[in-house]
Amino acid sequence: MSMTDPIADLLTRIRNAQLARKTEVSVGASRLKQAVVKVLKDEGYVADFRIAADGGKSTMTIALKYYEGRPVIDRLERVSRPGLRIYRGKDELPKVLGGMGTVIVSTPKGVMTDKQARAIGQGGEVLCIVA
Repeated sequence: MSMTDPIADLLTRIRNAQLARKTEVSVGASRLKQAVVKVLKDEGYVADFRIAADGGKSTMTIALKYYEGRPVIDRLERVSRPGLRIYRGKDELPKVLGGMGTVIVSTPKGVMTDKQARAIGQGGEVLCIVA
């Protein structure tokens, strides 16, 4: 059976692994998933990630991050989905927790945070919210 929303699957796997106190989680790799996890790593929400090619299929292993026994990520939710895409201009990008959280946006210039998108003057598809 084909998967209709791979980004939602990635976010759910990360949430479930953190609830189970796992140190790392493996998911199927794609360029979009890799870009989303790279933003999570750059913002300090995950420790690291690596990609391993295994006979045509590549998997991405994400090292999760904890602080004093609690997951660093409190909230991880999908905004835009295949049934209802959410696009916002640079002035309409949402702010999470008054700027303390992060919104991951897919722009024509690549996948980036809401702060970076505002800085370069680009809007795009609001992928997910991380806090």
